[in-house]
Amino acid sequence: MLRKLYDRTLLLAEHRHALWLLALVAFVESSVFPIPPDVLLIPIILARTHMAFRIAAICTVSSVAGGALGYAIGAMLFDTVGQPVLAFYGMEAKFDTFRSSFNENGALAVLFAGITPFPYKVITILSGATDLNFAAFMGYSLIARAARFFIVAALLWKFGPPIKTFIEKRLGLMFTIACVLLIGGFMAVKYL
Repeated sequence: MLRKLYDRTLLLAEHRHALWLLALVAFVESSVFPIPPDVLLIPIILARTHMAFRIAAICTVSSVAGGALGYAIGAMLFDTVGQPVLAFYGMEAKFDTFRSSFNENGALAVLFAGITPFPYKVITILSGATDLNFAAFMGYSLIARAARFFIVAALLWKFGPPIKTFIEKRLGLMFTIACVLLIGGFMAVKYL
């Protein structure tokens, strides 16, 4: 089953509209979607290593633009959209206590969430809901998301074929690691 899913993802990565799909996923993931864009970013770069940095740039710009949408949701639609998203990630109950201290360390939170598997959308919505300075939010988002996606791109550009072989030989292990990182991000939201 994993092999079929992996093969389909690689075929999708080679599709002529793959970059548009990546941009869409990166955009939506930054505000509401639970699956990180790395799921598409990695196979697309492996399929087109000569375009690795262009692909990372597309993912970065789309993700930061989606972060602006998450900020807007927090600032203008918190009650109708933001709270249900935060409830999905287990953050709704902690919001009131978190709100007062967020702006003191908000920039660090944006950097942390933008680079790690921590769900970035939680921080984008909280940044808008707590009125974190928008320019600072966008600047730190750009730094964090660029670091995350360009590091992945650089590693895949440099070591692409061996990494692809490694992934294909250990597909079950790679899937398990990806799941652990994703669940770890959700757990970090719940307990931090």
